[in-house]
Amino acid sequence: MADFDLSANFIPSLHKPASLLPIARHRQNLLYLIEKYPVTIVVGHTGSGKTTQIPQYLEQAGWCAEGKIIAVTQPRRVAATTVAIRVAEEAGCKVGEEVGYSIRFEDVTSASTRIKFLTDGLLLREALIDPLLSRYSVIMVDEAHERSLSTDVLLGVLKKILKRRPNDLRIIISSATLQAEDFLKFFAGDTEIQPKPATPAAVTLDDLVSQGGSTAPDTDNVLGGNIGRIISLEGRMYPVDVLYVEKPAEDYVEKAVQTVFDIHTKEPDGDILVFLTGREEIDTAVQAISERAANLHPRAQTIMPLPLYAGLSTEQQMYVFEEAPENTRKVIFSTNIAEASITIDGIVYVVDTGFVKLRAFNPLTGIETLTATPISKASATQRAGRAGRTKTGKCYRLYTESTFQSLEDATIPEIQRSNLAPVILQLKALGIDNIVRFDFITSPPAELVIRALELLYSLGALDDYAKLTRPLGTRMAELAVEPMMAKTLLSASSFGCLSEILTIAAMTSVGGNIWFHHDGEKKKMETARRKFAVEEGDHITLLNVYQAFVTKGRKETKFCHDNYINFKALTRAVSIRAQLKRYLERFGIVVDETLSSNANKHPLAVGGPDKGEKIRRCLTTGFFAHAAKMQPDGTFRNVAGGTILHAHPSSLMFNRRADWVIFHEVMETGNKTFIRDVTKIEKSWLVEYAPDFYKIR
Repeated sequence: MADFDLSANFIPSLHKPASLLPIARHRQNLLYLIEKYPVTIVVGHTGSGKTTQIPQYLEQAGWCAEGKIIAVTQPRRVAATTVAIRVAEEAGCKVGEEVGYSIRFEDVTSASTRIKFLTDGLLLREALIDPLLSRYSVIMVDEAHERSLSTDVLLGVLKKILKRRPNDLRIIISSATLQAEDFLKFFAGDTEIQPKPATPAAVTLDDLVSQGGSTAPDTDNVLGGNIGRIISLEGRMYPVDVLYVEKPAEDYVEKAVQTVFDIHTKEPDGDILVFLTGREEIDTAVQAISERAANLHPRAQTIMPLPLYAGLSTEQQMYVFEEAPENTRKVIFSTNIAEASITIDGIVYVVDTGFVKLRAFNPLTGIETLTATPISKASATQRAGRAGRTKTGKCYRLYTESTFQSLEDATIPEIQRSNLAPVILQLKALGIDNIVRFDFITSPPAELVIRALELLYSLGALDDYAKLTRPLGTRMAELAVEPMMAKTLLSASSFGCLSEILTIAAMTSVGGNIWFHHDGEKKKMETARRKFAVEEGDHITLLNVYQAFVTKGRKETKFCHDNYINFKALTRAVSIRAQLKRYLERFGIVVDETLSSNANKHPLAVGGPDKGEKIRRCLTTGFFAHAAKMQPDGTFRNVAGGTILHAHPSSLMFNRRADWVIFHEVMETGNKTFIRDVTKIEKSWLVEYAPDFYKIR
């Protein structure tokens, strides 16, 4: 096939014609299995076409009759958006019409949407309003082998829903590895599935369980082995040569950049995909490539570095799919998002650093960190496979063969190493009160569950009987932000600073960086940032940036440029704020907009220093569990005292004095644990607002 050069306008550069994908041969079999069995497990290499084609086959086969929708869930936002854009293009419609997507704070669907791509977390949120997910005729859980937190919970919830909708709901689970048996066993675990009962008007998922085995199973329907089937689609895979290093590199980012230049100068045509752990590393590498590319031979092929990570805007993400210009080689620096979720054509060389950033929650300290961790063998194999999509490829592993042999077989599921407070809050809101009895594919460790219940209790979301409190707990579950921030938002009106806290919540939810700088401008950016800075710390500084942006930055394009502010990130913050405000108004909470015209004077022109204290007190009501005390050497210790924390260089508290602080997030880089978005507080506030969490000795 490679010899045909079909003109680019004939086939959009994003995809091969559907008829050439490996899945096309399996179309009839697939449709038959989905028609016959409640659960179908699809195993196939990335690139077999399962994500893009199955929903289209189902739609053509009539699964969207009577206004029903086909949902396809993805563990990552980037995958949900890019795949939806691609399928809409294949279907010949605009995104948001027949094919749309829905991710946190961005809903691109309409009344005519038939195929909807969304994150698994978002589908769980929909179950809060419609516990049986009755709008959907088919729910496809894609990339289930990644075992993200939301995927695992969603599978447990779908298993319950299936007991009530055995005849009209179909579940498809797609997995790139051989965990298929486990998924099938999980759904077949309770061999009996109830016949279709008359659904009562209002039903919670807990009612679904309580009906256990009360009705005799409908034998024609589904029994034991008839719950589902596994179908395997072999993808087109070309052989991949795997090369190891003789001794591990000191600095894998530097080694990756060198390897890229070695490939570029010595190997024939083909794009390069480099796996790094996160945004900072990716930005460093892209910059290094740009700077060193200038020293290449003038007649040499050009090299074009491109980043790919979750914080990028949808447009920036789409660049990686476009064909490189004439005589140019693309080098994509990506997080593990390109490992399975999305397929980029033209990749012939893969550089695998052997690391990935994983969430790790320590129940003793209550701190969740993102730590660069060695990948698993399954991930390494998956990464290497990305090089064999279009022709024979090469995978350069920047670790030794013995290191590869010593890797874990598979990554530990997220549910066993995460802060479970958001999950438990959501399950309780779904009416699942007995967390211990909930059917997880892999049970979470008891200490993680206990810690989450303690935190939710201290936040006031649960009562003494571990039941959701009303209205606070139910509202916290509905807000699309994590529990600590949800509590802060819902306490804000009693402190008289709701408008400001709304802004802070939006600014911390943006995901991308709100500052930007071109090469060599870091100092200038730092100076610009100080204009907005206040003594009290990062949260109020974010508030000042936002207010300056809405009063000036939106009208004068120069404003953002002069102040090194990321226009796109702030535009997104404006939209997130509007959505959070709508949530609050739905709860009947009135937002009094206190944006004053002189918001660009400092400090805290809005309502003076008194307002600043209210904001800091309000933040303490939600983030008391993230409190730390400054040590004489300038580092911080969490309250339990076991963890040494450093203010992140991007924080205003970097090199500043403060007795006590609260922080928004924690990240590990190298051997240091950094805290970001840090604000000064008073020790007495901790006892005042979290008496169940802190006692003074």
